Amino acid sequence: MVEENKKKNAKKRPARRSWLRRFGSVVKWMFILGVLGILFAGGAMAGYITSIVKSDPVRSEQFIQQQVSQNAITGFAYFRDGSPIGQLRTEEDRRLVEYNNIPQIVIDAVLAIEDNNFYQHKGIDLNGTLRAIKQKLLNESVQTGGSTLTQQLARRVFLNLDKTEDRKVKEILLSLRLERFLSKQEIITAYLNKVPFGNGSNGYNVYGIKAAAKGIFGQDNLDKLNIAQAAYLAGLPQLPSAYSAFSGTGEFNETAFNRAMDRQRLVLRRMLEENKITNSQYEEALTFDIKGSLAPYTKKAYATYPYLMLETERKASEILLSLNQNKTDNTGTSKTPTDNKQLLEAARQQLMTGGYRVYTTIDKKVYSAMHSISEDSSNFTKDSKTKGVEQTAGMMIDNKTGAILGMIEGRDFNIEQMNYATQMVRQPGSTMKPIAAYLPALDAGLIQPAGILDDAPIILKDGGKGFHIPKNANNRYQGLVTARYALNKSLNLPALKLFNEKVGIDNAWAFAKKLGITTIQEQDYSAKTGVLGGLRYGVSVEELTNAYSAIGNKGAFNDAYMIDKIVDSEGKIVYQHKVNPEQVFSEQTAYLMTDMLRTVITDGTASTVKSKYKHFKDIPIVGKTGSTQNYADVWFMGYTPDVTLGMWVGYKEQINTLQGDTQRRQAQSLWAKVMNAVIDKQPDLFVTDKFTQPEGIVKKTVSAYSGKLPTSLTDRFNTDLFNAKYVPTTSDDGISKARYITYNGVNYIPHDGTPNDFLKEKIVVKREKPIQNLVKELLAAFTKMKDHESLSYYMPADAKSDVPTEVDPRVDDGNPPTPPGNVNVSYSTGKAVISFTPSGSPDVVGYRLYRSLNGGSFQKQAVLSVGEGTVFQSSTPAGANASFYVTAVDVGGHETASGTIAGGPIATPEPTDLPESPDNGSEPTPGSDNPEVGSPDDPGVILQPPGSTDVPPAGGTNTGNNSGANSAGGTGANTGSVATH
Repeated sequence: MVEENKKKNAKKRPARRSWLRRFGSVVKWMFILGVLGILFAGGAMAGYITSIVKSDPVRSEQFIQQQVSQNAITGFAYFRDGSPIGQLRTEEDRRLVEYNNIPQIVIDAVLAIEDNNFYQHKGIDLNGTLRAIKQKLLNESVQTGGSTLTQQLARRVFLNLDKTEDRKVKEILLSLRLERFLSKQEIITAYLNKVPFGNGSNGYNVYGIKAAAKGIFGQDNLDKLNIAQAAYLAGLPQLPSAYSAFSGTGEFNETAFNRAMDRQRLVLRRMLEENKITNSQYEEALTFDIKGSLAPYTKKAYATYPYLMLETERKASEILLSLNQNKTDNTGTSKTPTDNKQLLEAARQQLMTGGYRVYTTIDKKVYSAMHSISEDSSNFTKDSKTKGVEQTAGMMIDNKTGAILGMIEGRDFNIEQMNYATQMVRQPGSTMKPIAAYLPALDAGLIQPAGILDDAPIILKDGGKGFHIPKNANNRYQGLVTARYALNKSLNLPALKLFNEKVGIDNAWAFAKKLGITTIQEQDYSAKTGVLGGLRYGVSVEELTNAYSAIGNKGAFNDAYMIDKIVDSEGKIVYQHKVNPEQVFSEQTAYLMTDMLRTVITDGTASTVKSKYKHFKDIPIVGKTGSTQNYADVWFMGYTPDVTLGMWVGYKEQINTLQGDTQRRQAQSLWAKVMNAVIDKQPDLFVTDKFTQPEGIVKKTVSAYSGKLPTSLTDRFNTDLFNAKYVPTTSDDGISKARYITYNGVNYIPHDGTPNDFLKEKIVVKREKPIQNLVKELLAAFTKMKDHESLSYYMPADAKSDVPTEVDPRVDDGNPPTPPGNVNVSYSTGKAVISFTPSGSPDVVGYRLYRSLNGGSFQKQAVLSVGEGTVFQSSTPAGANASFYVTAVDVGGHETASGTIAGGPIATPEPTDLPESPDNGSEPTPGSDNPEVGSPDDPGVILQPPGSTDVPPAGGTNTGNNSGANSAGGTGANTGSVATH
């Protein structure tokens, strides 16, 4: 029985264990497999995520805070009065806003459409993601984004915007990290400062809610946005380019605007569903005229003021670079050009993205007035197919501070982007004369306005041509003239002599550098014509104008500047210009220079300015003309007591020259037009009605021959202004009376035997370089020059008044000269004209004319010196029944009659005895009726002082009216002239 029971029990138990075992086994294995699956999936997921983020750095809290708060902020430029010029160059417009200044309605609108669970999630919104997937799959009318604001911020700050699975994983992980280190307020503020909203009405891409409100609705204050506008803006970040109502040029885009309005209505519906607005607010917002509230179209500042914005950008970048180097560069290591270029570009990027506000010195009215002239094509010569556009540049500077008030950078930015006023370097022509010659000479007392300069040739070495002999623009040399006259007429030779001989090239350029001329090169120190504009590169309009402004500022130089201050994005002034004048030359020098430049306009080369400037009675002006030798550049530098205006005209390529009187005076013409326009638009700039004369200026009368104190012999005078320190103290001891003979336009000491009737006697002046020496130098130079003018071309107009220092080079051969031939009598206007052919003897000094009336004896009528022609003009009338013959006379006094007697009845020739004294053959001393004959050993010189007109000084050229004129009523006249006028 027991055994049976055991058997029964043994059979039953296994069956019960087998079912449970199987169930348990299944559960166990399912659990094990589930755990293994989870572990495998988790491992695979972990491996996948690890592979994605293994190269992605672990960002610290500090780094995250720094990157999230870092924004490229739009900068702006301003006129002198604080009114905006415009936004600094960038394709973006960013304006930061703090959380406290963001209206709740804006936050509600953004969260309703982008992240309605923003305050509940920790960076990832699973419900929102699933909802977005469902809406997408079912193509529901309401579509919301799957990414939270935190994810969008992480993506924009740390990742690129490519839609990849890798990016999504990184985005999620970064979002969790951002939520750990940032508050919700910080996240939404950063989001609203960084996301794009499309284009504004000026065409810029607007980033951030503040820039969007300004660019799209013209609202600076976010609190003034209504619900409809807030909803419109909140809908744009999803697809800013597709929803942008404005194009890249600021033009309205109807299609894109309609898409944006559909998006706005969706935002309003979500706001209603989220209970952020009421039904009445919803309905009111739907009826609001969004289109009517859009900001009006405005051009970008770089379209309205392209030159000015670029110049502001350039100068402000240079200032930031300087500030950066002052902070970091204490090593003294020099930078290469490449380094400097890179550093400057970095400074420019800093300016563009740092939210700086740049305040310029540019006066809006002045700038507008100046451009009204440059943009009017009627003020210019018609465009040339070969030369292009006649270009101009100008700059106006405040004399007292150096502030640049306005400029003309070029005629059309679309034609030429280079700023001709600040970046172009051209030859300055005669505008350099005051800067490098007259000013340093005046300040050192080397010359005064009434001082005497010799407008006579100088011979310069020229490696290519042997020698170079500079000329004046009028193709003549006027001899001894005053410094004022030389400047009035812009004579080249006096300036060259000041530059080379009195001031010296080294001192001249050192002086110019003190006046802000930075373009002087090493080669310019060996350029003897540099003062005429013969520089390696030249000067800029800005620097030359700046140099002249120092004269208007009484000798105190202020470095010209355009940037007054720079303020950073936090309102801190990082740069403030400080006016720091340097007294380069005295007030007395400045005043004398000003007075000399005054007569440049009234009596000199600036006649166009004189005729076109309209405000002489109210606002005094002075100035200087300038042009290069071939008129590739023309200038006018002028100033009032308050401002200086410099103008340049030319073509882009210097090979293209200005033609005709109109173009060559164009700088003067434009200067007057610009000044007239500026005075009309901004008269408040011109508060000073005269140039104030400082102490130490006196008026003095001096000898017109030497600029020294007059003596009893002095009969020509000049009265002018002097620096009291440099009033002459020596007498006019360089003048005296001398008897001399003229040969080939040069005065010589006569031989003892030379007849008196060929000698002249008058006041002569001692030059620094006697004409005899000049002639020798010229003749020597001619042998090494391929091209040159005749000797007579180079003779100054007053050469015949020069002191004789050498004996007449003609040598007496002891024999009478060969007679003149072909004596012929004709009558002109009823008077006798006697012509002849000259003697062939080299020692002839001149010719005598003899006349016989009605067969009577011959009497001497007149004499002609060699070089004065071969025609006698006689007062003998046609009906006088006269006969004539001509004799030749040599340096020893030997006389040979001509072999021909011409005219009426012939009588036996009976030459008169040679005179023992000049016998009316010498020229009387000016102002003296009874001259005394001076000793050849005590020669002097005569200076013909300049008058107030454009003609050469009175008496500056010996016309030869003469010399041995008759004792019997006849006249002799010089028909030849040595000096070319």
